[in-house]
Amino acid sequence: MLSCDICGETVTSEPDMKAHLLIVHMENEIICPFCKLSGVNYDEMCFHIETTHFEQNTLEGNFERINTVQYGTSDNKKDNTLQCGTEVNSSIHSGCASHPKNSAQSLIKDSTLKHEAFYSENLTESRKFLTSREKQSDLTEIKGSIYETTYSPPECPFCGKIEEHREDMETHVKTKHANLLDIPLEDCDQPLYDCPICGLICTNYHILQEHVDLHLEENSFQQGMDRVQCSGDLQLAQQLQQEEDRKRSEESRREIEEFQKLQRQYGLDNSGGYKQQQLRNMEIEVNRGRMPPSEFHRRKADMMESLAIGIDDGKTKTSGIIEALHRYYQNAATDVRRVWLSSVVDHFHSSLGDKGWGCGYRNFQMLLSSLLQNDAYNDCLKGMSIPCIPKIQSMIEDAWKEGFDPQGASQLNNRLQGTKAWIGACEIYILLTSLRVKCHIVDFHKSTGPLGTHPCLFEWILNYYSSEGEVSSKVVCTSKPPIYLQHQGHSRTVIGIEEKRNRTLCLLILDPGCPSREMQKLLKQDVEASSLKQLRKSMGNLKHKQYQIVAVEGALSPVEKVARRQASQVFTAEKIP
Repeated sequence: MLSCDICGETVTSEPDMKAHLLIVHMENEIICPFCKLSGVNYDEMCFHIETTHFEQNTLEGNFERINTVQYGTSDNKKDNTLQCGTEVNSSIHSGCASHPKNSAQSLIKDSTLKHEAFYSENLTESRKFLTSREKQSDLTEIKGSIYETTYSPPECPFCGKIEEHREDMETHVKTKHANLLDIPLEDCDQPLYDCPICGLICTNYHILQEHVDLHLEENSFQQGMDRVQCSGDLQLAQQLQQEEDRKRSEESRREIEEFQKLQRQYGLDNSGGYKQQQLRNMEIEVNRGRMPPSEFHRRKADMMESLAIGIDDGKTKTSGIIEALHRYYQNAATDVRRVWLSSVVDHFHSSLGDKGWGCGYRNFQMLLSSLLQNDAYNDCLKGMSIPCIPKIQSMIEDAWKEGFDPQGASQLNNRLQGTKAWIGACEIYILLTSLRVKCHIVDFHKSTGPLGTHPCLFEWILNYYSSEGEVSSKVVCTSKPPIYLQHQGHSRTVIGIEEKRNRTLCLLILDPGCPSREMQKLLKQDVEASSLKQLRKSMGNLKHKQYQIVAVEGALSPVEKVARRQASQVFTAEKIP
């Protein structure tokens, strides 16, 4: 049985020992115990120690054993080589070569190499020596001598402690410095602790605890940073969402306010109709001292009676206007070449019950007052009187129920009574058509003159009133009914047109917003020109973007009424230009 001088392992034969030395010890990295030289093979290390550190070795009697060069068989050479290799290898590994490869590398990194340049030089010499030895392979005997050197007591590479024997040094390193080794040694009896996070091996429980605490602190810090980042992102997202919600809420609020404003403007805010507004405004007049209580109750009674029978009480009516205008133009107005007047018409102005929204209804009353005094419409308007505003609303609803203008009906929710809803040219058209009055709508949808004027509108009205033929008189009283004139936000009634000597045109318009006291001035015998200022509207006074007119042309037969009702379901107006 052969025993390994390095690790003490026993083998049964010499080839097994050589294999053991080659696999277990020679494949590990060999380090010089004197200068920490590494990276060379076993033969080179032997030569390096013999040539470089010869003086550092303390020889016993100069040499403990000197093996002279022997000339013999190849078996003897193998024995000597094995013996020499074993002894030198034992000496080399006594310092630190017995440790694993990683441990040796860590020692090299931690210590300062004082012999880097010297290493390179000796390594070159070693390779040259080995090369020369290989060239002498044809010799049958090996010349020279191999010395088994005895080194100085090994020194601990970590703390510098010196031990007398190699085995004591190995024990010292394993027990005292096991925590510095990368791979724990199996022979170490001290308990080892594995880090559950990174797998690091610690020899002390407290060191392991501190090490794990560092892991936990690092994780806590990272989690804290993540939470801060997440918190910041969450706050930003919440802030953006709140800003978006605020904008939407503000936009929704504005839309609601605009819609409510439009509802109030067009009388669709469910605040009551003619009756409620009349009573409310009369109460305000009483509270302000402008109306005695007795007058309040008398007017209230008259209003309730008028609403009950559906006929206007006539308190806002002014009659005799066409006659007064005829007298004026006959006796005055020297700058006027010719004037055309409509048939007889009464003026109706707004009252406390319809102020701000009743212009369309009042203009219909004016137009109907002219038709009722024209014999051509006795058949279709037989037995009618001037209806009050709530009655007009009911008449328009009845026209919707017959099938007139379903689109307009849906826009006003099929309801007018009890509201302050505005009406326009379309409602006047279907109301007259339902009464079998022939009329049509003409739309002047854009300006046709300079500075936003509408000369085409004036020309159309002139042709309408002058279509009965040429006359030589200055004042022409025609049989044509008045014209309903609508623009954005207001409507009026055209009762005639002037042609001045300079060929300019001027419309004569009745405004339901003009009170009766102003209209009464026109009835005086000596009417002044300034009194007609409120009636005269030149081309420069009509600059709205769009105008619509409703012109009456005669009476309808029942068959024509049905045809027009069907046509109104796809409502279109004549556009000029």
